[in-house]
Amino acid sequence: MAHASLTDPVADDTRAKRNVAVLVAAQAILGAQMPMIFTVGGLAGQSLAPNPCLATLPISMVVLGSMLTAQPMSAFMARNGRRRGFVLGAWLGAAGASVASAGLWVGSFAVFCAGALLMGIYMGTQGFYRFAATDTASPAFRPKAISYVMAGGLVSAIIGPQIVKLTADAFVIPFLGVFLAVMVLNVFGSSLFAALDIPRLPPPAADAPKGRSKAELLRVPRIRVAIICGLVSYALMNLVMTSTPLAVVGCGFTTGNAADIVSAHVLAMFAPSFFTGHLIARFGVDRIVAAGLAILGFAGLVALAGVELGHFYVSLVLLGLGWNFGFIGATAMLTAAHAPEERGAVQGLNDMLVFGGVTVASLASGGLMNCSGGDVLAGWTAVNLAMAPFLVLAGGSLIWLWMRPKAA
Repeated sequence: MAHASLTDPVADDTRAKRNVAVLVAAQAILGAQMPMIFTVGGLAGQSLAPNPCLATLPISMVVLGSMLTAQPMSAFMARNGRRRGFVLGAWLGAAGASVASAGLWVGSFAVFCAGALLMGIYMGTQGFYRFAATDTASPAFRPKAISYVMAGGLVSAIIGPQIVKLTADAFVIPFLGVFLAVMVLNVFGSSLFAALDIPRLPPPAADAPKGRSKAELLRVPRIRVAIICGLVSYALMNLVMTSTPLAVVGCGFTTGNAADIVSAHVLAMFAPSFFTGHLIARFGVDRIVAAGLAILGFAGLVALAGVELGHFYVSLVLLGLGWNFGFIGATAMLTAAHAPEERGAVQGLNDMLVFGGVTVASLASGGLMNCSGGDVLAGWTAVNLAMAPFLVLAGGSLIWLWMRPKAA
């Protein structure tokens, strides 16, 4: 019997649930590299960088790699299928980890940053897991599918920081073991996608709808607001998380403490995903996004209140929760605002803009942390104060969207 295509009506979600299970496993196992990289990337960069203001440049390069490859990878998947795209991303991530390891071995900041750029390609493909979860799902199951895949990050939040603890000092060269472990995760984790069953989109018929151009899509109010809210949620989370290990160690705590705080943060990022989809279905996506932005604001207030371990833990947990509501909500808002034939264009455009914002945020994080004041406290304060104008931007865009029907 022939396989159904993505253009056929979805009778049930059996295949979608199988695909979600594969993507949850990928998020859990392959995704463990992301908390590993974000825990030690800034610390490794600080040990190699010729200027402390560039300490977080390697993390910025990871995000830049994601941004530069978002649209090409989206187009590659449209032509060759999700499976090949995800395998390619994992293998390029492994190549990046090997280059970063070489950079640490020879003490070259430039080589380390080049490896980080390649590792960003994996990060970019991981961003498509949440979209792939919706490819074979019914409209009713899509928000839950996104949430379940994101919930796979719970396991990665546990695995990643524990691998950091085991490998950070495994060699004479600090953090070399971490990036060797990232390489192994990518090589073996790529085999998971053999079980993925997402058909390629058939070539469009001559009379098929062409979809709107990217400029036309950006003029759609709901698409524009979804991108703004997703960008702000992700960029602010990255801004603060990137500086957290530098702040924790700078305040006299250990790398192990920093790894535990990042672990708690990543758990908070993904634990709510078990019910975020249900909350969206019950209260509406706009309210969930608004709640996420408000929680991000509270995270900044807690961080400004002090620099004891408890402040770091509470602030980073709130940061993760706010990201979850804001980013998953924005993703659900986006997937419901375009036609099927516009999927590739919208998703590639969205991730290019989101990761562009995250790149700027991660680079600014090191500058604010190390070069905006005379000590760690001044830098940490600057990082958290920088959240305010962007929260106002995203919150204002939501209010504008809510007011449009009344104005009409």
